[in-house]
Parts: sequence; structure tokens; C-alpha cells
Amino acid sequence: MKLGLGFVGILLAAATHPAGAGERMFMKVTPAVAFAPANLIVRAVVEADADNRAIAVVAESEDFYRSSEIQLDGDHAPRTSTFEFRSLPPGKYNVRAMLMGRSSEPRVTLQQQVNVMASGASDR
Repeated sequence: MKLGLGFVGILLAAATHPAGAGERMFMKVTPAVAFAPANLIVRAVVEADADNRAIAVVAESEDFYRSSEIQLDGDHAPRTSTFEFRSLPPGKYNVRAMLMGRSSEPRVTLQQQVNVMASGASDR
């Protein structure tokens, strides 16, 4: 009997939380490792929602900062937004994407680390 109730509980949990449900945004940054000067492409895929107002993306290292923001038209906005950061100098970057709502507060914040390595021969 306990086994049957446990199985029913698992089925109910799986039915109410399908894989990937509830994720408002997904982010992919390419490449994860590059040589300077690097061009990074950030793709943000957003679930359609009337409260979506903007996506802000930041690429930040110890010595460098660059950001970009686009406005969204709620549930009429395109699902995928692409950002390109060109000619990034060497450094370990924290790339963040923030989905903003009506109150201008982030609804979702995602981040990924990127390593931009110096190109050329090392000092000998």
C-alpha cells in the first residue's frame, strides 16, 4: 500500500512540474573560452509573458565593463534576443542576463563565466 501511494505521489509531482516548466529565461554565451580580442555572442530565450519589459546583458571583468539592453513588448516580443560584444580584452568575464518586469526589477538573473585569454607569445 505504501509503495502504491509513493508511486501516485511521484506521478502527481511529475505531472505538475514538467521538465523545463517555469523557466522564464535561458541564456547561452559563445564561446566560453576565446583569444583576445574576443567577440562574444549572448542569446537569451525568453518565455512569452505580458510582464516582460526588457533584457539587460552585462559582460564584466576586473578591468572591463560592457552592457546592452533591449526593450520588450511583453508577450508580443520575440522569444530570442541576441547580443554581441566585440573586441573584448583579456580577462575572466562574468556575463549576466537580467529579464526586467514592469517594476524595472529583475525577474530573472542568469550568469555564465567566460575566459578571454591574451593572444600571442608569452614573455620568455
